Amino acid sequence: MVPFKPPEYKLKAFNCPHCGSFSRQEWDSVSYWDESQKDVVSSKDYDLARCVHCSEYSFWHRKRMVYPYSGTAPLPNPDLPDDIKVDYEEARSIVSLSPRGAAALLRLVIQKLCKCLGEKGESTNTDIANLVKKGLPGKVQKSLDIVRVVGNNAVHPGQFDLKDNAEVAGRLFGLVNLIAEVLITQPKHVDELYESLPESQKEAIRKRDSQA
Repeated sequence: MVPFKPPEYKLKAFNCPHCGSFSRQEWDSVSYWDESQKDVVSSKDYDLARCVHCSEYSFWHRKRMVYPYSGTAPLPNPDLPDDIKVDYEEARSIVSLSPRGAAALLRLVIQKLCKCLGEKGESTNTDIANLVKKGLPGKVQKSLDIVRVVGNNAVHPGQFDLKDNAEVAGRLFGLVNLIAEVLITQPKHVDELYESLPESQKEAIRKRDSQA
């Protein structure tokens, strides 16, 4: 999975908040007409960055991105189920304004994703442990520990944790996409490659497997 570089003030390249591509950014200050001075004046508080890939702009106020709101989080894995993707996008839309709200939504997303993958959806800790046995990297369990989703102080899906912040929400976004990448996208690609084989080769494989 390609690492996500969130937008950062005056950074020359980051993942565009509009198209999601890692792209070079062209920075410029915002100018306006000052009627009192009868002249064009450059603002000291506002800046904008243009994505070279899609040509869309992000707007910044005092070194903080104020548009678009959702740009500080990665786009959802396109293979996520539609109903889960809706919740993920809602979390993206509020993460800049309410990291705790986004984190609460993402816990629901993880719960729903685990159920979609055949788990009970009752305990995130137990579900992830079972998914690790199915091929999910063991470090995902450590990721959950880091964001304090498991353990004696576990926060249940959909509940607020007063300790949640933008960093915790960012880890949860990454966790959702990692689970989807390993357990949905990669198996899908393998199936597509297998189906592209000539029928004669697939028949030979089936015959081999039946004799094993």
